[in-house]
Amino acid sequence: MQAARTSLVYRLARVPLFAALATLPLLADDWPQWLGPQRDGVWRENRIVEKFPAKGPKVRWRTAIGGGYTGPAVANGRVYVLDRQLGPGTSNPSNPFAKVTIPGSERVLCLDAADGAILWKHDYDCPYAVSYPAGPRATPAVDGGRVYTVGAEGNLLCLDAEKGNAIWSHDLKKDYGITTPTWGFAGHPLIDGGKLICLAGGEGSVAVAFDKETGKELWRALSAKEPGYCPPMIHEYGGKRQLIIWHPESVNGLDPDTGKVYWTYPHTPIRSGMTIASPRKFRDLLF
Repeated sequence: MQAARTSLVYRLARVPLFAALATLPLLADDWPQWLGPQRDGVWRENRIVEKFPAKGPKVRWRTAIGGGYTGPAVANGRVYVLDRQLGPGTSNPSNPFAKVTIPGSERVLCLDAADGAILWKHDYDCPYAVSYPAGPRATPAVDGGRVYTVGAEGNLLCLDAEKGNAIWSHDLKKDYGITTPTWGFAGHPLIDGGKLICLAGGEGSVAVAFDKETGKELWRALSAKEPGYCPPMIHEYGGKRQLIIWHPESVNGLDPDTGKVYWTYPHTPIRSGMTIASPRKFRDLLF
């Protein structure tokens, strides 16, 4: 039974991403990053549909793309998403847990939110050696005419949102001397003012902040054997904005401007490094 469920999840991950995009032209609000404008999963538009038709909402368009697990980011009438293209004559292993090197590339795609037309593609060579190799994991972040992406093998890109050309990039594995996590780099990038905050990994660099305009590193912080898969989040506690980083060994509150660690709550290391869920605030509690 477990094998059947695993196989089903693996197949579904490769379905072209049209269902989630089908009704985007109806929305007034942009959704430019993981969990939306305020990174809290709340849609504040006033035209919320209270009930879908019996046969579901009308499909406005479909666009076939490659495999992947990223969500779409929507901004200024465009949809940004990542996918995976296998190399010629290559297929993914039947066992998604197998870690073998698979030739292929990753792509950043920009679609017209009105009709699904592909406006531009930015692709780069990216052999995979991760479990569940269907495609990239992290949702793009769009801000100030730029789109920021993190690929499954640690390719961090800043692209022109209008044309798709690269403005700056980092290879997180090379720059920080780290290896790819078992299930790939999956922490959704966070934009905070003039900074882009990402999960990297290794000694002193679990969390890293970059100047979002130039790509220059501004600070790095925290050490752990694995970075985990939980996205960085910012919440306010005690009158201070705090960057919450949950990695497999501890939960941490940092100054988002400097990377200074305010507090650390250590816990028993999480099995397989699987810190995943986004930290959420309720009143003065952190979940």
